[in-house]
Amino acid sequence: MAGLKLVALDSEDLAVLSVHLQDAVVAIGDMTFLPKERRFVLLANRFDWEKAIQAEAMADADAPIGAAAAAVGPCVRRRAGLRFERVLGARVRGIDLKKKQGVLNLLAVTFQEIDAPSGIVTFLFSGGGEVQLDVECMEAGLEDLGPAWDAKGTPCHEA
Repeated sequence: MAGLKLVALDSEDLAVLSVHLQDAVVAIGDMTFLPKERRFVLLANRFDWEKAIQAEAMADADAPIGAAAAAVGPCVRRRAGLRFERVLGARVRGIDLKKKQGVLNLLAVTFQEIDAPSGIVTFLFSGGGEVQLDVECMEAGLEDLGPAWDAKGTPCHEA
């Protein structure tokens, strides 16, 4: 299966990237802001929700999603790179950047327009951590970087 390759140029596009990044696992040391290049990059192990949903659709509707995935193949994670261009500044809240090996669970990426087309991109992590980017405009890309591997489990959220 070919890897995912998406571009976001507005908030609707970013919402699509966010869906594909929900429950991605990110090492703190795999995020960096490059001020001279006005770029923010992040590497993540993203959960392939598209494959999980396909597996669920093919299985009995009463079976839990993990069982559905087992019926047609395991759920998978993929290494992915995310980049934001035209970044004017970056800040963190609730994340200790010195703990490079620390692992974060990405819940969502949002965009709040401030003075069109500029705004604030926010990465929301479980436990309350946040990364915020001040962007001149929305210009982002998400790309899978290699083969998939079996996920240890399916992410689960309380309703």
